[in-house]
Amino acid sequence: MSRSILEIGYLPLVDAAPLVVAQKMGFAEAEGLSLNLHKQPSWSALRDGVALGSLDAAQMLSPLPVAMSLGLGGLPTPMDALMVMSVNGNVIGVSNEIAAKMRAGGWQESFRDPLGTGNHLIRATGRRLRIGVPFPFSMHAELVFYWLGALGLKTPGELDVHTIPPPLMSDAIAADEIDAFCVGEPWGSIAVENGTGELVLPANAIWAFAPEKVLGARRDWIEEHPGETRALMRAVVGASQWLGAPENRLMASEVLSEPGLIDVPDGVLDRALSGHLIMKSRALSLHTPRFLEFYSSAANFPWRSQAAWIASNIAARVGLDRTEAMRTAMGCFRSDLYRANLADLGIDMPGASAKMEGALSEPTAVASAKGSIILGPDAFFDGTVFDPSPQG
Repeated sequence: MSRSILEIGYLPLVDAAPLVVAQKMGFAEAEGLSLNLHKQPSWSALRDGVALGSLDAAQMLSPLPVAMSLGLGGLPTPMDALMVMSVNGNVIGVSNEIAAKMRAGGWQESFRDPLGTGNHLIRATGRRLRIGVPFPFSMHAELVFYWLGALGLKTPGELDVHTIPPPLMSDAIAADEIDAFCVGEPWGSIAVENGTGELVLPANAIWAFAPEKVLGARRDWIEEHPGETRALMRAVVGASQWLGAPENRLMASEVLSEPGLIDVPDGVLDRALSGHLIMKSRALSLHTPRFLEFYSSAANFPWRSQAAWIASNIAARVGLDRTEAMRTAMGCFRSDLYRANLADLGIDMPGASAKMEGALSEPTAVASAKGSIILGPDAFFDGTVFDPSPQG
């Protein structure tokens, strides 16, 4: 049987796993696809590849389809998020010098204290904080701005923000180009391995259930290729289910460590997959619950309220009309295609496509087609609840 060949972009990150597993473990083949995976040097290169058509679809930062559809950051291109590929998975790290100053100021190295850690970081810098993020329109940037803004900084104006590709974040810390970073694994752990920095906070301490990467494609490509779109979504959700099973974790580390994919040892990759992170050189690992999610708690569902939260923040930052930006963003997160293309796989579907973001402090059952969905905590660290309705 002939297979459709799709050109798929990704960056060398642990949360590229659904695409890698879809191709390597037969999920794509089962849907009549072959995925040519193209490792990209930066998010801007990946963005341009999708916009210009050299890539059919890609692993994308969750704010990227929103920003592109709003005409920001490169070629204005209507872009959609077909599904969420990963939730959480980022870390906040600092240089060794800043970590030492934080300790001298009384920081107790609590790894889940965004309030205390953030205040110690601001004080330890003693000047304008230089922070690295992988891309201006990224969940990394949104979480950093939200976190430090809630602590009193006028973000992003009072920050010196550097855009640095994830594999270069450790080098930037070592070269004293930045004081701190927010990056996806394994590149925070690589800074620890290289002895150039320390991890001080998992990003899920800022927002407990933040959509990190999505499966993105141009809207016109989706409309012109409905069969390939359906098959790709089904392959990726199958890989996500496989990754969500604890018994597959070690095999996943081995698959991701194959030469040419991420090019990081499987032991380092496994830290993100297991949630057992090492904060600094020669330290024991520390378990971080729900550090990276691929499937549980309806992780793959593209909640339109999450898109609205992203758009609301972007609109405030760049001066767009908030209501119109939210409306555009909610149209980018394709819960309609998720329902249409995946329901017959037996995946339970939420009764709604939007919800109050940040309202859950503990696992909560929600209305769904089969009554089996239990959403995990999704609280923001400062207790804020985001209402996605226009008047919210």
